[in-house]
Amino acid sequence: MKKTKLVILVILICATVILTASFAKAQDKPADNMDIVRDKVRADKKLMIAMNMELTETEAKEFWPVYEKYQNDWNALAERTVRMIEDYAKSYKFMTNEKAGKLLDEYLAIECDRTMLFKSYMPEFRKVLSDRKVARYYQLENKIQAVINYELAKQIPLVE
Repeated sequence: MKKTKLVILVILICATVILTASFAKAQDKPADNMDIVRDKVRADKKLMIAMNMELTETEAKEFWPVYEKYQNDWNALAERTVRMIEDYAKSYKFMTNEKAGKLLDEYLAIECDRTMLFKSYMPEFRKVLSDRKVARYYQLENKIQAVINYELAKQIPLVE
């Protein structure tokens, strides 16, 4: 049953990511709609984490504040990624070497920062959860990111 719930939530997150791209293209007020979609993605993600972490009441009281702090930092990286993708979208058809270099540098910087963020929060999560549960949480984060990366890879065209 848990696998079914996980699959359903991953599909919901996947669908929400697709909707995010659709909303960005189709709406007159993308900022308002994007805020709604982002809130939905974050709520779905939190639900998926909650359903799969098997936290005790005591663990939950300590885990969720660390999770929220981590997600705030994570969201800053996600916003950088969105800006980079938007920048790419404006120039992928007529990409210059200079622009390609800047985009590559930003991509690598974001990935380095993402890894550093993962690493920097490890001690905080270890203070409130066993290593087994920290590993489970990081697995969930990686699975969610893999789904998002897959959806992005499907939708982002190659440089022409």
